[in-house]
Amino acid sequence: MQRSKRIFSVESPHEISIKMLTWAAQFDTHLWLDSNDYQPRLGSYDALLAVGVHSRIDSNYPGAFDSLKAFHSETKDWLFGYLSYDLKNDTEHLHSFNTDGLAFPELFFFQPQKIWLLKGNQLEAHYIIDGEIDSDWDSILQTEDKQSASNCNDLLLQPRISKEEYIEKVTQLLQHIHRGDIYEVNFCMEWFSKGTPIHPLETFQSLNELSKPPFAAYFKDGDRYVLSASPERYLRKEKDNLFSQPIKGTAPRSDLKIQDKQLATDLQSNAKERSENIMIVDLVRNDLSKTAIPGSVKVAELCETYSFKQVHQMISTVTSKLHPNFSSIDAIKTTFPMGSMTGAPKLRAMELIEEYERSKRSVYSGAIGFLTPQGDFDFNVVIRSILYNASSQYVSFQVGSAITSNSTPENEYQECLLKAKAMHAVLTESIAT
Repeated sequence: MQRSKRIFSVESPHEISIKMLTWAAQFDTHLWLDSNDYQPRLGSYDALLAVGVHSRIDSNYPGAFDSLKAFHSETKDWLFGYLSYDLKNDTEHLHSFNTDGLAFPELFFFQPQKIWLLKGNQLEAHYIIDGEIDSDWDSILQTEDKQSASNCNDLLLQPRISKEEYIEKVTQLLQHIHRGDIYEVNFCMEWFSKGTPIHPLETFQSLNELSKPPFAAYFKDGDRYVLSASPERYLRKEKDNLFSQPIKGTAPRSDLKIQDKQLATDLQSNAKERSENIMIVDLVRNDLSKTAIPGSVKVAELCETYSFKQVHQMISTVTSKLHPNFSSIDAIKTTFPMGSMTGAPKLRAMELIEEYERSKRSVYSGAIGFLTPQGDFDFNVVIRSILYNASSQYVSFQVGSAITSNSTPENEYQECLLKAKAMHAVLTESIAT
Protein backbone atom coordinates (compact mmCIF):
# COMPACT_ATOMS: atom_id res chain seq x y z
CA MET A 1 0.00 0.00 0.00
CA GLN A 2 1.23 3.49 -0.87
CA ARG A 3 0.97 5.92 2.04
CA SER A 4 1.23 9.69 1.93
CA LYS A 5 4.38 10.89 3.69
CA ARG A 6 5.23 14.21 5.31
CA ILE A 7 8.29 15.23 7.32
CA PHE A 8 8.27 17.77 10.16
CA SER A 9 11.12 19.27 12.16
CA VAL A 10 10.74 19.32 15.94
CA GLU A 11 12.73 21.39 18.42
CA SER A 12 12.08 19.19 21.44
CA PRO A 13 11.61 15.47 20.70
CA HIS A 14 10.82 14.77 24.36
CA GLU A 15 8.08 17.38 24.46
CA ILE A 16 6.53 16.24 21.18
CA SER A 17 6.59 12.63 22.40
CA ILE A 18 4.44 13.50 25.40
CA LYS A 19 2.05 15.45 23.19
CA MET A 20 1.76 12.59 20.70
CA LEU A 21 1.02 10.00 23.36
CA THR A 22 -1.62 12.22 24.95
CA TRP A 23 -3.16 12.98 21.54
CA ALA A 24 -3.35 9.25 20.73
CA ALA A 25 -5.67 8.61 23.71
CA GLN A 26 -8.70 9.55 21.57
CA PHE A 27 -8.21 6.44 19.40
CA ASP A 28 -9.63 3.08 20.54
CA THR A 29 -6.58 1.30 19.15
CA HIS A 30 -3.04 2.60 19.27
CA LEU A 31 0.51 1.51 20.03
CA TRP A 32 3.38 3.69 21.21
CA LEU A 33 6.97 2.38 21.11
CA ASP A 34 9.67 4.42 22.83
CA SER A 35 13.45 3.93 23.07
CA ASN A 36 13.74 6.65 25.74
CA ASP A 37 16.86 7.92 23.93
CA TYR A 38 18.77 4.94 25.27
CA GLN A 39 22.38 4.94 24.09
CA PRO A 40 23.90 3.25 22.24
CA ARG A 41 21.13 3.51 19.66
CA LEU A 42 19.39 0.16 19.39
CA GLY A 43 16.83 0.71 16.66
CA SER A 44 15.91 2.57 13.50
CA TYR A 45 13.68 5.08 15.30
CA ASP A 46 13.60 6.85 18.65
CA ALA A 47 9.82 6.40 18.93
CA LEU A 48 6.89 5.16 16.83
CA LEU A 49 3.17 5.82 17.14
CA ALA A 50 0.48 3.87 15.29
CA VAL A 51 -3.17 4.93 15.66
CA GLY A 52 -6.50 3.96 14.17
CA VAL A 53 -7.39 0.69 12.46
CA HIS A 54 -7.56 0.25 8.71
CA SER A 55 -7.58 -3.55 9.05
CA ARG A 56 -6.74 -5.95 11.84
CA ILE A 57 -6.20 -9.55 12.85
CA ASP A 58 -6.69 -11.12 16.23
CA SER A 59 -6.24 -14.84 16.42
CA ASN A 60 -5.89 -17.73 18.79
CA TYR A 61 -3.91 -20.84 17.93
CA PRO A 62 -3.87 -23.07 15.91
CA GLY A 63 -2.55 -21.43 12.77
CA ALA A 64 -1.98 -17.99 14.30
CA PHE A 65 1.45 -17.51 12.71
CA ASP A 66 0.17 -18.64 9.32
CA SER A 67 -2.67 -16.13 9.65
CA LEU A 68 -0.18 -13.37 10.44
CA LYS A 69 1.97 -14.32 7.44
CA ALA A 70 -1.08 -14.15 5.16
CA PHE A 71 -2.21 -10.84 6.67
CA HIS A 72 1.20 -9.24 6.14
CA SER A 73 1.40 -10.59 2.58
CA GLU A 74 -2.06 -9.21 1.76
CA THR A 75 -1.60 -5.73 3.25
CA LYS A 76 2.03 -5.19 2.20
CA ASP A 77 2.01 -2.45 4.80
CA TRP A 78 3.13 -1.56 8.31
CA LEU A 79 1.67 -3.80 11.02
CA PHE A 80 1.80 -3.13 14.76
CA GLY A 81 0.81 -5.50 17.55
CA TYR A 82 1.74 -8.28 19.91
CA LEU A 83 2.45 -11.99 20.17
CA SER A 84 1.41 -13.66 23.42
CA TYR A 85 3.60 -16.25 25.12
CA ASP A 86 0.85 -18.84 24.67
CA LEU A 87 1.49 -18.95 20.93
CA LYS A 88 3.91 -21.67 22.05
CA ASN A 89 0.87 -23.87 21.47
CA ASP A 90 1.04 -22.98 17.78
CA THR A 91 4.69 -23.98 17.50
CA GLU A 92 4.67 -27.10 19.72
CA HIS A 93 2.13 -29.65 21.00
CA LEU A 94 1.49 -27.71 24.20
CA HIS A 95 -1.48 -26.22 26.02
CA SER A 96 -2.36 -23.39 28.44
CA PHE A 97 -4.80 -24.24 31.23
CA ASN A 98 -3.66 -21.91 34.01
CA THR A 99 -5.74 -19.05 35.43
CA ASP A 100 -6.38 -16.24 32.96
CA GLY A 101 -7.92 -13.08 34.36
CA LEU A 102 -7.12 -10.95 31.30
CA ALA A 103 -8.80 -12.67 28.31
CA PHE A 104 -6.49 -11.16 25.67
CA PRO A 105 -6.32 -12.71 22.17
CA GLU A 106 -3.16 -14.75 21.66
CA LEU A 107 -2.12 -12.64 18.67
CA PHE A 108 -3.17 -9.13 17.68
CA PHE A 109 -1.92 -6.93 14.83
CA PHE A 110 -3.41 -3.92 13.11
CA GLN A 111 -2.72 -1.97 9.95
CA PRO A 112 -2.80 1.61 11.22
CA GLN A 113 -4.55 4.49 9.55
CA LYS A 114 -1.85 6.85 10.81
CA ILE A 115 1.82 6.34 11.68
CA TRP A 116 4.30 8.77 13.21
CA LEU A 117 8.03 7.95 13.23
CA LEU A 118 10.43 10.02 15.34
CA LYS A 119 14.17 10.03 14.80
CA GLY A 120 16.26 12.79 16.30
CA ASN A 121 14.60 16.11 15.42
CA GLN A 122 12.75 14.68 12.45
CA LEU A 123 9.17 13.42 12.61
CA GLU A 124 7.66 11.48 9.71
CA ALA A 125 3.92 11.05 9.15
CA HIS A 126 2.77 8.06 7.05
CA TYR A 127 -0.99 8.28 6.41
CA ILE A 128 -3.51 6.37 4.37
CA ILE A 129 -5.57 9.57 3.98
CA ASP A 130 -3.26 12.44 3.03
CA GLY A 131 -5.72 15.21 3.87
CA GLU A 132 -5.64 14.43 7.61
CA ILE A 133 -1.90 14.95 8.16
CA ASP A 134 -1.83 18.74 8.57
CA SER A 135 -4.91 18.91 10.81
CA ASP A 136 -3.56 16.12 13.01
CA TRP A 137 -0.19 17.85 13.24
CA ASP A 138 -1.89 21.04 14.36
CA SER A 139 -3.89 19.04 16.89
CA ILE A 140 -0.76 17.39 18.28
CA LEU A 141 0.99 20.76 18.65
CA GLN A 142 -2.02 22.14 20.54
CA THR A 143 -2.23 19.13 22.87
CA GLU A 144 -1.33 19.97 26.45
CA ASP A 145 1.94 18.18 27.13
CA LYS A 146 1.37 17.26 30.74
CA GLN A 147 2.93 14.09 32.06
CA SER A 148 2.09 12.16 35.20
CA ALA A 149 4.95 12.21 37.68
CA SER A 150 3.35 10.55 40.69
CA ASN A 151 1.49 7.42 41.67
CA CYS A 152 -2.21 7.82 40.80
CA ASN A 153 -3.32 4.33 41.85
CA ASP A 154 -4.12 2.66 45.15
CA LEU A 155 -4.44 -1.08 44.55
CA LEU A 156 -4.33 -4.03 46.88
CA LEU A 157 -2.08 -6.44 44.98
CA GLN A 158 -2.25 -10.15 45.69
CA PRO A 159 0.38 -12.74 44.79
CA ARG A 160 -0.95 -15.74 42.89
CA ILE A 161 1.81 -17.77 44.60
CA SER A 162 2.85 -17.16 48.22
CA LYS A 163 6.50 -16.94 49.15
CA GLU A 164 6.31 -20.36 50.80
CA GLU A 165 4.75 -21.91 47.71
CA TYR A 166 7.32 -20.21 45.50
CA ILE A 167 10.17 -21.68 47.56
CA GLU A 168 8.59 -25.13 47.36
CA LYS A 169 8.07 -24.95 43.58
CA VAL A 170 11.61 -23.78 42.91
CA THR A 171 12.91 -26.60 45.09
CA GLN A 172 10.92 -29.05 42.97
CA LEU A 173 12.23 -27.50 39.75
CA LEU A 174 15.76 -27.91 41.08
CA GLN A 175 15.06 -31.62 41.43
CA HIS A 176 14.18 -31.71 37.73
CA ILE A 177 17.48 -29.99 36.98
CA HIS A 178 19.47 -32.41 39.14
CA ARG A 179 17.78 -35.34 37.39
CA GLY A 180 18.83 -33.92 34.02
CA ASP A 181 15.32 -33.11 32.75
CA ILE A 182 16.37 -29.50 32.06
CA TYR A 183 19.37 -27.23 32.51
CA GLU A 184 17.49 -24.00 33.10
CA VAL A 185 13.89 -22.83 33.41
CA ASN A 186 12.40 -19.35 33.69
CA PHE A 187 9.85 -19.60 36.51
CA CYS A 188 7.37 -16.73 36.91
CA MET A 189 4.68 -15.61 39.31
CA GLU A 190 1.83 -13.12 39.11
CA TRP A 191 0.62 -10.23 41.24
CA PHE A 192 -2.93 -9.13 40.48
CA SER A 193 -5.85 -6.95 41.56
CA LYS A 194 -9.55 -7.27 40.76
CA GLY A 195 -12.31 -4.70 41.00
CA THR A 196 -10.26 -1.51 41.23
CA PRO A 197 -9.68 0.56 38.07
CA ILE A 198 -6.38 2.19 37.18
CA HIS A 199 -5.47 5.14 34.97
CA PRO A 200 -3.58 3.35 32.17
CA LEU A 201 -1.88 6.29 30.45
CA GLU A 202 -0.79 8.01 33.65
CA THR A 203 0.38 4.67 35.06
CA PHE A 204 2.46 3.99 31.95
CA GLN A 205 4.00 7.45 32.10
CA SER A 206 4.98 6.91 35.73
CA LEU A 207 6.36 3.45 35.01
CA ASN A 208 8.31 4.69 32.01
CA GLU A 209 9.72 7.60 33.98
CA LEU A 210 10.87 5.26 36.75
CA SER A 211 12.60 2.85 34.37
CA LYS A 212 13.50 4.71 31.13
CA PRO A 213 13.92 1.40 29.26
CA PRO A 214 14.97 1.10 25.59
CA PHE A 215 11.93 -0.96 24.57
CA ALA A 216 8.98 0.74 26.27
CA ALA A 217 5.51 0.18 24.81
CA TYR A 218 2.01 1.47 25.51
CA PHE A 219 -0.76 -0.50 23.81
CA LYS A 220 -4.51 0.01 23.84
CA ASP A 221 -7.21 -1.89 22.01
CA GLY A 222 -10.63 -1.10 23.41
CA ASP A 223 -10.59 -2.25 27.02
CA ARG A 224 -7.23 -4.07 26.81
CA TYR A 225 -3.96 -2.37 27.74
CA VAL A 226 -0.28 -3.28 27.91
CA LEU A 227 2.02 -0.92 29.82
CA SER A 228 5.55 -2.13 29.14
CA ALA A 229 8.86 -0.87 30.52
CA SER A 230 10.93 -3.58 28.88
CA PRO A 231 14.73 -3.43 28.74
CA GLU A 232 14.96 -6.46 26.43
CA ARG A 233 14.88 -6.94 22.68
CA TYR A 234 13.45 -10.23 21.44
CA LEU A 235 14.28 -10.05 17.74
CA ARG A 236 15.01 -7.42 15.10
CA LYS A 237 15.27 -7.86 11.34
CA GLU A 238 16.97 -5.33 9.08
CA LYS A 239 17.15 -6.50 5.46
CA ASP A 240 18.48 -10.07 5.83
CA ASN A 241 20.15 -9.46 9.20
CA LEU A 242 18.60 -10.79 12.42
CA PHE A 243 19.55 -9.58 15.91
CA SER A 244 18.50 -11.15 19.22
CA GLN A 245 19.56 -9.72 22.60
CA PRO A 246 18.64 -12.07 25.45
CA ILE A 247 18.90 -10.87 29.04
CA LYS A 248 19.96 -13.20 31.80
CA GLY A 249 21.62 -11.83 34.93
CA THR A 250 20.29 -9.09 37.22
CA ALA A 251 21.80 -6.92 39.95
CA PRO A 252 20.38 -3.97 41.93
CA ARG A 253 21.45 -0.34 41.47
CA SER A 254 22.84 1.85 44.24
CA ASP A 255 22.60 5.59 44.76
CA LEU A 256 26.27 5.53 45.79
CA LYS A 257 28.44 5.78 42.68
CA ILE A 258 31.29 3.58 43.91
CA GLN A 259 28.95 0.91 45.27
CA ASP A 260 26.86 0.98 42.09
CA LYS A 261 29.96 0.44 39.96
CA GLN A 262 30.95 -2.47 42.18
CA LEU A 263 27.50 -4.06 41.80
CA ALA A 264 27.90 -3.90 38.02
CA THR A 265 31.41 -5.35 38.22
CA ASP A 266 30.22 -8.16 40.49
CA LEU A 267 27.45 -9.00 38.03
CA GLN A 268 29.92 -9.08 35.14
CA SER A 269 32.09 -11.65 36.95
CA ASN A 270 29.30 -13.69 38.60
CA ALA A 271 29.76 -17.30 37.47
CA LYS A 272 26.10 -18.25 38.09
CA GLU A 273 24.72 -15.29 36.13
CA ARG A 274 27.15 -15.87 33.25
CA SER A 275 26.20 -19.54 33.16
CA GLU A 276 22.49 -18.61 32.91
CA ASN A 277 23.21 -16.19 30.08
CA ILE A 278 25.46 -18.56 28.11
CA MET A 279 22.88 -21.36 28.27
CA ILE A 280 20.28 -19.09 26.71
CA VAL A 281 22.76 -17.80 24.13
CA ASP A 282 23.24 -21.40 23.00
CA LEU A 283 19.48 -21.83 22.76
CA VAL A 284 19.10 -18.61 20.73
CA ARG A 285 21.92 -19.70 18.41
CA ASN A 286 20.09 -22.97 17.82
CA ASP A 287 16.76 -21.20 17.18
CA LEU A 288 18.27 -18.72 14.71
CA SER A 289 20.07 -21.51 12.85
CA LYS A 290 16.69 -22.92 11.75
CA THR A 291 16.24 -20.09 9.24
CA ALA A 292 19.85 -18.89 8.84
CA ILE A 293 22.24 -19.06 5.93
CA PRO A 294 24.64 -21.81 7.05
CA GLY A 295 27.59 -20.42 9.01
CA SER A 296 25.99 -17.01 9.56
CA VAL A 297 24.98 -17.38 13.22
CA LYS A 298 27.39 -15.35 15.36
CA VAL A 299 27.66 -14.24 18.98
CA ALA A 300 28.46 -10.56 18.55
CA GLU A 301 28.44 -9.79 22.26
CA LEU A 302 28.63 -12.19 25.21
CA CYS A 303 27.59 -11.41 28.78
CA GLU A 304 28.00 -7.63 28.65
CA THR A 305 26.63 -5.55 31.54
CA TYR A 306 24.15 -2.75 30.76
CA SER A 307 22.84 -0.32 33.36
CA PHE A 308 19.22 0.81 33.56
CA LYS A 309 17.52 3.05 36.11
CA GLN A 310 16.23 0.17 38.23
CA VAL A 311 18.78 -2.62 37.69
CA HIS A 312 22.01 -3.74 36.04
CA GLN A 313 21.45 -6.45 33.41
CA MET A 314 23.68 -8.95 31.63
CA ILE A 315 22.93 -8.97 27.88
CA SER A 316 24.29 -10.92 24.93
CA THR A 317 23.77 -10.25 21.23
CA VAL A 318 23.32 -13.09 18.74
CA THR A 319 23.08 -12.41 14.99
CA SER A 320 22.35 -14.34 11.81
CA LYS A 321 21.50 -13.83 8.15
CA LEU A 322 18.04 -14.97 7.10
CA HIS A 323 18.08 -17.59 4.35
CA PRO A 324 16.09 -16.41 1.28
CA ASN A 325 13.90 -19.53 1.52
CA PHE A 326 12.37 -18.19 4.74
CA SER A 327 10.06 -15.26 5.43
CA SER A 328 10.07 -12.72 8.25
CA ILE A 329 7.24 -14.58 9.96
CA ASP A 330 9.20 -17.84 9.67
CA ALA A 331 12.07 -16.20 11.55
CA ILE A 332 9.69 -15.18 14.33
CA LYS A 333 7.83 -18.48 14.55
CA THR A 334 10.98 -20.62 14.75
CA THR A 335 12.43 -18.55 17.61
CA PHE A 336 9.23 -17.99 19.60
CA PRO A 337 8.80 -17.91 22.54
CA MET A 338 12.18 -16.36 23.24
CA GLY A 339 14.74 -18.49 25.07
CA SER A 340 15.27 -15.98 27.87
CA MET A 341 11.68 -16.57 29.03
CA THR A 342 11.59 -20.35 28.62
CA GLY A 343 14.74 -22.33 29.39
CA ALA A 344 16.76 -25.23 28.06
CA PRO A 345 15.92 -27.62 26.58
CA LYS A 346 13.17 -25.33 25.41
CA LEU A 347 10.27 -27.77 24.96
CA ARG A 348 10.70 -29.53 28.30
CA ALA A 349 11.16 -26.17 30.04
CA MET A 350 7.84 -24.94 28.61
CA GLU A 351 6.10 -28.12 29.77
CA LEU A 352 7.37 -27.57 33.31
CA ILE A 353 6.45 -23.88 33.20
CA GLU A 354 2.84 -24.87 32.49
CA GLU A 355 2.94 -27.46 35.27
CA TYR A 356 4.45 -25.32 38.02
CA GLU A 357 3.19 -21.80 37.29
CA ARG A 358 -0.37 -20.91 38.31
CA SER A 359 -1.16 -18.04 35.91
CA LYS A 360 -1.48 -17.98 32.16
CA ARG A 361 1.28 -15.71 30.92
CA SER A 362 -0.77 -14.13 28.12
CA VAL A 363 1.10 -11.15 26.63
CA TYR A 364 3.63 -11.27 29.47
CA SER A 365 6.87 -12.85 28.14
CA GLY A 366 5.45 -12.46 24.65
CA ALA A 367 6.50 -9.63 22.33
CA ILE A 368 5.27 -6.21 21.17
CA GLY A 369 6.51 -4.45 18.07
CA PHE A 370 6.05 -3.82 14.36
CA LEU A 371 6.59 -5.14 10.85
CA THR A 372 7.42 -2.85 7.93
CA PRO A 373 6.07 -3.24 4.38
CA GLN A 374 9.49 -4.63 3.36
CA GLY A 375 9.38 -7.31 6.06
CA ASP A 376 11.78 -5.73 8.54
CA PHE A 377 10.64 -5.87 12.16
CA ASP A 378 11.58 -5.13 15.75
CA PHE A 379 10.02 -6.72 18.84
CA ASN A 380 10.67 -6.40 22.56
CA VAL A 381 10.22 -9.01 25.27
CA VAL A 382 7.18 -8.11 27.37
CA ILE A 383 8.73 -8.01 30.83
CA ARG A 384 8.55 -5.34 33.57
CA SER A 385 5.05 -4.77 32.24
CA ILE A 386 1.50 -4.27 33.51
CA LEU A 387 -1.49 -5.83 31.73
CA TYR A 388 -4.97 -4.42 32.29
CA ASN A 389 -8.49 -5.40 31.25
CA ALA A 390 -10.59 -2.31 31.93
CA SER A 391 -13.94 -4.11 31.53
CA SER A 392 -13.20 -6.61 34.28
CA GLN A 393 -10.90 -4.20 36.14
CA TYR A 394 -8.27 -6.90 36.29
CA VAL A 395 -4.68 -5.68 36.72
CA SER A 396 -1.78 -8.09 36.38
CA PHE A 397 1.96 -8.20 36.23
CA GLN A 398 4.37 -11.09 36.41
CA VAL A 399 8.05 -11.44 37.20
CA GLY A 400 10.41 -14.37 37.04
CA SER A 401 13.97 -15.58 37.27
CA ALA A 402 16.12 -18.27 35.71
CA ILE A 403 16.42 -21.40 37.82
CA THR A 404 19.68 -23.33 37.33
CA SER A 405 21.58 -25.91 39.35
CA ASN A 406 23.28 -23.11 41.29
CA SER A 407 20.03 -21.38 42.25
CA THR A 408 19.00 -20.73 45.84
CA PRO A 409 15.18 -20.45 46.15
CA GLU A 410 15.33 -17.52 48.59
CA ASN A 411 17.72 -15.57 46.35
CA GLU A 412 15.53 -16.22 43.30
CA TYR A 413 12.51 -14.90 45.19
CA GLN A 414 14.39 -11.74 46.13
CA GLU A 415 15.37 -11.27 42.47
CA CYS A 416 11.69 -11.42 41.55
CA LEU A 417 10.89 -8.72 44.10
CA LEU A 418 13.68 -6.55 42.68
CA LYS A 419 12.24 -6.88 39.17
CA ALA A 420 8.75 -6.11 40.49
CA LYS A 421 9.80 -2.93 42.28
CA ALA A 422 8.81 -0.42 39.60
CA MET A 423 5.42 -2.03 38.91
CA HIS A 424 4.59 -2.09 42.60
CA ALA A 425 5.65 1.53 42.92
CA VAL A 426 3.19 2.80 40.29
CA LEU A 427 0.29 0.59 41.39
CA THR A 428 0.50 0.72 45.18
CA GLU A 429 2.76 1.79 47.96
CA SER A 430 2.49 -1.57 49.71
CA ILE A 431 3.49 -5.03 48.66
CA ALA A 432 1.68 -8.25 49.61
CA THR A 433 4.00 -11.23 50.06
